[in-house]
Amino acid sequence: MAVIESLLQFLSTGTLLGALLLLLVLYLLSSGSRSQKEGKEPPGPKPLPLLGNLLTLDLKRPFDTFFELSKTYGNIFQVFLGPKKIVVLVGYKTVKDALVNHGEEFGDRYIDPGYWITHSGHGILFSNGENWREMRRFALSNLRDFGMGKRGSEEKIIEEIHYLKEEFDKFEGKPFDTTQPVNYAVSNIMSSIVYGSRFEYTDSRFTEMVDMINENVRVSGSPSMMQSGKKNSYFHDENLMVTVTDLFVAGTDTSATTLRWGLMFMAKYPHIQDRVHEEIDRLIGERQPAVEDRKKLPYTDAVIHETQRLADIAPLVPHMTSCDVHFNGYFIKKGTNVFPLLTSVLKDPSEWEKPNSFYPEHFLDEKGQFVKRDAFLAFSAGRRVCLGESLARMELFLFFTSLFQSYRFTTPPGVSGDDLDLKGIVGITLTPSPHKLCAIRRS
Repeated sequence: MAVIESLLQFLSTGTLLGALLLLLVLYLLSSGSRSQKEGKEPPGPKPLPLLGNLLTLDLKRPFDTFFELSKTYGNIFQVFLGPKKIVVLVGYKTVKDALVNHGEEFGDRYIDPGYWITHSGHGILFSNGENWREMRRFALSNLRDFGMGKRGSEEKIIEEIHYLKEEFDKFEGKPFDTTQPVNYAVSNIMSSIVYGSRFEYTDSRFTEMVDMINENVRVSGSPSMMQSGKKNSYFHDENLMVTVTDLFVAGTDTSATTLRWGLMFMAKYPHIQDRVHEEIDRLIGERQPAVEDRKKLPYTDAVIHETQRLADIAPLVPHMTSCDVHFNGYFIKKGTNVFPLLTSVLKDPSEWEKPNSFYPEHFLDEKGQFVKRDAFLAFSAGRRVCLGESLARMELFLFFTSLFQSYRFTTPPGVSGDDLDLKGIVGITLTPSPHKLCAIRRS
């Protein structure tokens, strides 16, 4: 009897699986026929049933695979991650056209089910529609009121730099991991802006919060707030909490990660670090660098921009079409996941002389003056451009110049620059591989 029951269970399970497969095939066929009527779909590698193109992708570094696939299928192509279709946009001209000229159509954010569970469509980073517009407007308005990108922010950053130097000095020139002190310092800038005060690096509540944010990234009193009691308002506790969390995640991880890449690049390329030291010594001396010094330090500014370009900390940021789109001769359906490949912009061989090398001259003219580059989209572009760009630029310049005014960064004894791994670790952002540096006080 038990054998018969098991057999019936097996047959019923097999029948169910067969029916599901049949429905899947019919769905794919029907969706394919609809697409042909609506317009031509982007090309791409042929997917396998259920698996899609998963077997051909390097899931640890998918952006590298996408870059390679573009050599075969062009700057607009599609791949399947399992049954889910992804349209990939490659190269400066294509990505800019989508994000800027068609910003409304490509302006939604794809929200992974995991983030939907944790965010519930709240906040800024992983939300769409009216909620995204309201919370982004709210965040920008209030951060500006709190002094983001203004003189007040500069003073907070300079104050924090002194604390970071004290932390570096504790290692007395011996090798240490820069991750925690740099993350704590950058996070304190946002804390000072939002809360009005900084935290000590020994405060367990603060360090646990910052460490948790970094781990999550790795594995993955205003007029507006008087509105919190309105019916159907977006200004409720959960939404505001997620929004503040988003600000801390974005405001801490990106700048801290970029700064750590900069320290590592300088240890790897000491001849470039020598030129940074020379320019700072000659034009700034021993006084505290200020934002207004940026124009006086074209080479240092170029090194910071080249750090952002080559570090490429956000190689792809998932978007989603908000409506049906006819783009560059292809039809892309509403709700399609779209990956604008920012790494292909920052390393576009038609835009950069040495796309895969650390070459500050990308941002210098023949007279050694700093020049802006249109293809420098380190902060993305269009509707989803980084809302903290002005603060991030200020942080990177002040931290970088102040630290190199005071220190020479080297690899540990017995470790050469060639031993530093530049591939990084892939999470939401691309962070430096584990390493240690020596911060040696300059006389």
